[in-house]
Amino acid sequence: MKPLFALRRNTTAAFTLLEIMLVVMIIALLAGSAIYLMRGNVDVAKEVRVKTDIQNILTQVQLYETLNGGRLPTNEEGLQALVKPKRGAPILKEGVPKDPWGTEYQYRNPATKSKQGFDVFSAGRDYKAGTDDDIGNWD
Repeated sequence: MKPLFALRRNTTAAFTLLEIMLVVMIIALLAGSAIYLMRGNVDVAKEVRVKTDIQNILTQVQLYETLNGGRLPTNEEGLQALVKPKRGAPILKEGVPKDPWGTEYQYRNPATKSKQGFDVFSAGRDYKAGTDDDIGNWD
């Protein structure tokens, strides 16, 4: 008579291809829904970055005004006056930053929306100045 353990087949535990594919599909579904839900947060983060950049640019424009006897950059000079001043060292050594959508920040003197005497703004996600999605120092 054979011992009981000899009658068993020698098998190893393993996952089937169907089980592996099911787990991969569940992970892909969860990752896809997480990305979809986080999409709105990216837009909010871009808007927060624009507001922070504008505050930094405002500080630099005020420094320019102080260094130039109370004179603000003209429309023609724009924000490039912070990079290439007529006298003294440049205030923005790396250049004027771009907004999160890849466009240049706009400068307008005299202001049309701000109470500070000049406007600094981003054209927003539609790349067009003067629309409702503009973010500037008047917000």
